[in-house]
Amino acid sequence: MKKQTIEFVFVIFIVILGYLVVLTDISFKWKVLCLSFYGVIILITIFSLMLEYRSAQNTLLWIYILLFLPVIGYLFYWYSGQLLLKGTLFKRKRANDREVLETISKRVRKTDFSKLNNHQQCFVRYLNKVSVTHSDPHTKTTILKDGTETFQEIKRRLREANEFIHMEYYIFRSDRLGKEIIEILMEKAKAGLEVRLMYDAVGSVSLSSSDVNRMKNAGIHVHPFNPIRSGLFNQKFNFRNHRKIMVIDGKTGFVGGLNIGVEYLGEDEDIGFWRDTHVLLKGEAVQTLHAVFLLDWMDVTGEMLLKDERYQRVIPAEADGLVHVVATGPETEDMSDHYYTMISCATKSIWIASPYFVPNQAIRTALRIAAQKGIQVRIMVPERNDGFLTQYASQSYFPEALRNGIEVYLYQKGFLHEKIIIVDGDLATIGTANMDMRSFRLNLEVNLFLTGTESIQDLTRHYEEDLQECCRLRPVEFYKRGMEERVKESFARLFSGVL
Repeated sequence: MKKQTIEFVFVIFIVILGYLVVLTDISFKWKVLCLSFYGVIILITIFSLMLEYRSAQNTLLWIYILLFLPVIGYLFYWYSGQLLLKGTLFKRKRANDREVLETISKRVRKTDFSKLNNHQQCFVRYLNKVSVTHSDPHTKTTILKDGTETFQEIKRRLREANEFIHMEYYIFRSDRLGKEIIEILMEKAKAGLEVRLMYDAVGSVSLSSSDVNRMKNAGIHVHPFNPIRSGLFNQKFNFRNHRKIMVIDGKTGFVGGLNIGVEYLGEDEDIGFWRDTHVLLKGEAVQTLHAVFLLDWMDVTGEMLLKDERYQRVIPAEADGLVHVVATGPETEDMSDHYYTMISCATKSIWIASPYFVPNQAIRTALRIAAQKGIQVRIMVPERNDGFLTQYASQSYFPEALRNGIEVYLYQKGFLHEKIIIVDGDLATIGTANMDMRSFRLNLEVNLFLTGTESIQDLTRHYEEDLQECCRLRPVEFYKRGMEERVKESFARLFSGVL
């Protein structure tokens, strides 16, 4: 019997046992028997968990959850703690993606890194060696600061499309903005353009079936990533496509933190102002970004489009630095290593902005050592997060940061959702990956790594402007927080391995 089937049977038993013990009047003897049976299931699960050779921290996390959250803890483990599947679920995708991206990289002339300074070379040489993509010197990047600027540019580029539009989003809503984008896509499809849209089945749960059918009837190819119905009994749905990619005619690309929804324009009354960053690309790196989309599309639909000559055109652009597109996911788990190395190469400053700051041990060590070396380390997070666990799990890492001289800033104007790291003012990354375990281990993500580009100056300027909307966290004031806050932090931190 497969492990997933056994665990599903355990779930049924646990629900029944919980019902019998809590909601019925069975005798004390039967309740003891039910609890004993429950204990056996938990012990078997813990033994199986220990055989998976996870990190000690992650193993202990799930043992605590299984022991101290009866029934609910096991259900949470069943839905969120299953990580063995990624080895088989993404095996084919991992091998195929690597082969295709390496082939694309081999077509490009070797880039000369000799003109880069030492810390730039430190990181770029590493990234080109370990990733299957390459640093491109013929790409122009333009920083789009907020939702208004981003969607104005996106809608303009969509209306100017002549051949094809390919889109991949974690969240695509059927709200005012979503319907406006859909109308543009339908108009282009009816005009004979090739339009493809892939959306994450969980993230885009609010995308209505009527809107999906409207798009299909207009000739748009629409497919969900990892539908819930196919993952209910084997935890496939725990692995999500968090990428935000748009490629138009192979000439223009978009990537960054913004999904399709009115909250990204700051129109959600409950959320308020939304601070985010997106990037417009023109040049050769668009082909790499497009390849990431086409590989995801093939994985979802089985449709092989990469050999089409229209998608192999390389269109250089005037540029002033290097742009490196890096896609990661459960099949690679490399984003944490890239962030770690980038931080380790710093000599003067490390500026981080992330909505969710739940770093692993490697990242925390790199930041601590950098601060101890006298490097300025700044971390910017939203003052109020969009979830209890993410709010207090992030907050639980502040004491360690403050003790090591790391500056922590709480963004107060609204919700900060951008994901950027700027090192020494001339090395940066921006994309979809948060500073948390879900982005490092479970989600499909895509980031741009920028070296010496003018757009880094824009990121730096925007970061300095955002600091004016922040309150710096002072150690003395923070340490005075009450016991209730500390308890919440300690509890939420237990779940940091799956946030």
